[in-house]
Amino acid sequence: MALIKKSDLKYEYSWTAIPGDDPKVTGEPDSSRFSRNEGYEVIYLINKLSNLWGLKKIASAHKMEKMINEDLPSGTQSQKGVKDWIKKNW
Repeated sequence: MALIKKSDLKYEYSWTAIPGDDPKVTGEPDSSRFSRNEGYEVIYLINKLSNLWGLKKIASAHKMEKMINEDLPSGTQSQKGVKDWIKKNW
């Protein structure tokens, strides 16, 4: 079950990437390029990590969103890199 949906997001995003229910965005965070500006990618990663780490509160999703938008180093560009950075800096 998804913890966060489009209407829950606090930041502005582009919505040109593939939707989150597309089969191309299933599986584990990997070396695929991640764009912090694409809403579908942000929602996918937040929900995936919340599920993986057992996070159940919307506040956790908002914390992750804030970290991605305000603190994520610009050189961190893969899904796995974002996952590892969030885990380390939680």
